[in-house]
Amino acid sequence: MKAIWYEKFGPASEVLTPGEAPTPEPASKEVRVRLSVSGVNPVDIKRRRGGRGAMDTPRVVPGFDGAGVIDAVGDGVSGSRIGERVWVYEAQWNRPSGTSAEFVTVPAPRAVFLPEAAEFEHGAGLGIPAMTAHHCVYSDGPVDGQTILVTGGAGCVGSYAVQFARMGGARVITTVSSNEKASRASECGADHIINYRKEDVAERVAEITGGTGVDRVVDVEFGGNLKISLDVLKTNGVLSSYASDAVLEPTLPFYQFAYKNVTVHCELVFLMPEESKQKATSDITRWMEEGKLRHNINKRFPLEECAAAHEAMEKGSLGKVVLQINERV
Repeated sequence: MKAIWYEKFGPASEVLTPGEAPTPEPASKEVRVRLSVSGVNPVDIKRRRGGRGAMDTPRVVPGFDGAGVIDAVGDGVSGSRIGERVWVYEAQWNRPSGTSAEFVTVPAPRAVFLPEAAEFEHGAGLGIPAMTAHHCVYSDGPVDGQTILVTGGAGCVGSYAVQFARMGGARVITTVSSNEKASRASECGADHIINYRKEDVAERVAEITGGTGVDRVVDVEFGGNLKISLDVLKTNGVLSSYASDAVLEPTLPFYQFAYKNVTVHCELVFLMPEESKQKATSDITRWMEEGKLRHNINKRFPLEECAAAHEAMEKGSLGKVVLQINERV
């Protein structure tokens, strides 16, 4: 099979190598997926650069997310799944080979039914962003009637968080940094949009909420947004953050959190409880079947141009970057 891999850390153009690799066989309770599209995520770039620990294997095929068709199953998996359209998540978690290849094997639950009406490229963009967004919104229960602030509402995670919160009955406030991003956030259903480059976020949230604040913050930058989160959260509010790249080791003002009794979740999608993963895949698939989800695919590259896809992600992409692998599966 065709695949892309790296054997050392470094710049994409220097270490990502295209070539032929053995086609994997599914082990017990696994399925093999012939991939149509692979999704590129920031964590793929961070791992390839060496920012997420040492390499556990001599060769790594990157990519956690993808979509395609099951073409083989291992023992313990019904043969009826062969031919099923699926979206794949966590393909490379604790495994050396991910979705930057023509085929990938994953535990059967990690290949989720993809409705016929959904494009493969949309399924390939779900795993990390949509699963993260779902847990950030719903980890503490229903959000009907709540007010939620989603920072970075035009991003891959943020845009799904806006949609999921709205579908759960919440009022959604989001922050963006440009008019183009404001338009994207509006398309996803945000009720109120704040350009944080031009407006004071805490003041605007106070105006929007009549001074009561928000029940939950879904946050893209824990350290950089810490003061804002504290200012806007209600007593007994919840802060769910999935990144802190601008401030890697933030100083936590403990008593400011304590005197609001704030619950803080530092989210890593791979370690979500299995029950939460099942709930997320169920909701996401149902919403896709109902045609309720908006997806933002920004750039498409053939598999052989995986390095260019990584570079596009590094430069900043307003929307998803994907690798197109097989036009017909």
